[in-house]
Amino acid sequence: MQLAVLHGPNLNRLGERNPAKYGQATLDDITQDVDATARRLEVTVLHFQSNYEGALTEWVHERHHLLDGYVINPAGLASYGYALLDAVRDTDHPLAIVHISQWYAWDGKDRTDIFAGAAAVYLAGAGWRGYSLALEALVQHIRDRP
Repeated sequence: MQLAVLHGPNLNRLGERNPAKYGQATLDDITQDVDATARRLEVTVLHFQSNYEGALTEWVHERHHLLDGYVINPAGLASYGYALLDAVRDTDHPLAIVHISQWYAWDGKDRTDIFAGAAAVYLAGAGWRGYSLALEALVQHIRDRP
């Protein structure tokens, strides 16, 4: 099984960007943790981060045939990243959404995450370790499918 972990805008600045909200872990720390989890689960993970929705969308278009599912932190694209959402939906692969912070607590209950309705797994507020938790849940979801 091969999965993708996609990171949206500004996540390349983790560890520096608002540590009170996002913690001290860097994107490299998250990648190492996810890779360790993937080895334990006996799956392969491809990682990609971009500050541009078009780059993320093209990445999905170019690799969807190699993948079985996605873990995505859409970050700032959560409310309006329809091109990325459509690209992922078109693959018909299951999706796990992860947010490092409990974003409704920070940004208010009126904010909308357009990815939520498409997600087989949705995890917010577990910190940077949420990526590995989401990966575990997604792998279990895929393995449990008939």
